[in-house]
Amino acid sequence: MGANHGEAPILEALARYGDTDELGFTPPGHKQARGADPRAREVLGDAVFYGDVLASGGLDDRLTRGGVLARAEHLMADAVHADHTFFSTCGSSLSVKAAMLAVTRPGHRLLVGRDAHKSVVAGLILSGVEPVWVEPQWDPCRHLAHPPSAAAYDKAFTEHPHADGALVTSPTPYGAAAELAEIADACHRRGKPLIVDEAWGAHLPFHEDLPSWAMDAGADICVTSIHKMGSGLEQGSVFHLQGDLIDPAELASRADLLGTTSPNVLLYAGIDAWRRQMVQHGHELIGQALELAARTRTDIEAMDGFHVNDAKDFCGPGLAADFDPLPVVMDIGELGTTGYRAADWLRAHHHIDAHLFDHRRISAQLTHADDERTTARLLTALRELADRATELRDTRRVAVPSAADLRMDQARLPRDAYFADHAKVPTAEAVGRIAAEMITPYPPGIPVILPGERLTEPVLDYLATGVEAGMFLPDAADQRLRTVRVVAEPSSP
Repeated sequence: MGANHGEAPILEALARYGDTDELGFTPPGHKQARGADPRAREVLGDAVFYGDVLASGGLDDRLTRGGVLARAEHLMADAVHADHTFFSTCGSSLSVKAAMLAVTRPGHRLLVGRDAHKSVVAGLILSGVEPVWVEPQWDPCRHLAHPPSAAAYDKAFTEHPHADGALVTSPTPYGAAAELAEIADACHRRGKPLIVDEAWGAHLPFHEDLPSWAMDAGADICVTSIHKMGSGLEQGSVFHLQGDLIDPAELASRADLLGTTSPNVLLYAGIDAWRRQMVQHGHELIGQALELAARTRTDIEAMDGFHVNDAKDFCGPGLAADFDPLPVVMDIGELGTTGYRAADWLRAHHHIDAHLFDHRRISAQLTHADDERTTARLLTALRELADRATELRDTRRVAVPSAADLRMDQARLPRDAYFADHAKVPTAEAVGRIAAEMITPYPPGIPVILPGERLTEPVLDYLATGVEAGMFLPDAADQRLRTVRVVAEPSSP
């Protein structure tokens, strides 16, 4: 009997909870909004509090005999052709750590693309896994990294045959996708699993004009953020599993080890509702979004000073394998300003928030929620930005290194360096020292400096000039980068 995708088990259980007038002498302490501050109720609305119930002993009974969450996860797996699906209310930052720990273990090796998100590096620090870094494909003209090639993963496995598996990020926040089927083949020829961090790809299974999604490409585990390109609430994440290389019970155990014991049912409900929406209407909705993105791209490309990066810019030999057009990535180098300044100007003058920004680009992420009204407002703001660009040109130059200069030697394991005794030294004196912290421009959240890397002048200069130009480093101990945290050196005798 086929799955009934007209169901939304979690939403329906929430409705029943309200209809039966359940009375909980349990957390949460606001007790169905009755104890919430009236000022919070005015801003958030009572529906937020009404939907905030215990997962067991609330949404379901204390033994979860209704199978509410299990049925919702089964429907999600069916919708995207996975064998198993797990919901997470701690974002893909937790999901990817659970996936890593199901594939490898402390003291073992894992192949990891060096363009991985900081949550992957956090997983390495927490686990003590040794990364074998696989270099991204670097576009020297645009100073932009694309996912590593299958050949790079194959070579890394040849050099490190005892690595437990591999992790690749696809698509990137810029919309560049990896050759996933070929990377999966490089893993499976050796009996090793592939993890795909597909946080930006929740929509991929639902339209054929988008890059292939990880399960269809043969990945073993795929991690997806429902809140990024889907309709879920922030922190809503799922991870999918297929094949027989990873025990589902092991993956569930790792997720339980890391996850909260107080999951927010509102996040579960958002995931559940989005699955039903996509199965019933996703192809139409995403098709409309793709058509809107094509028109919007054409309109922006016609503006002076803007170039919209497209497949012809991102795909080809030595670059990405495929391309998602919904992140509308605009190169504004000809305007003579940075993405940081442009993003600040758009927020200050038009109340528009850019998806991501760097030394020469801004991006407007489009989804099925956008329409002619939202894109018209974007286009109006961008035209005025172009007209006012001369006011934004007194900006600091960002010293972007070459690909070779951007990479540093991993002198110690990330875990060992992070937990080592450390010292704060002036940035100018940090060259040659071993980093004891992660330093990550945000967005998009890809670390430039990892714990254990030996610091170099080009990288420190890049970050220092970036901060002066408007780059944000949220995880640095000193966000202004006047000092850097390094591994303490032994005292001189």
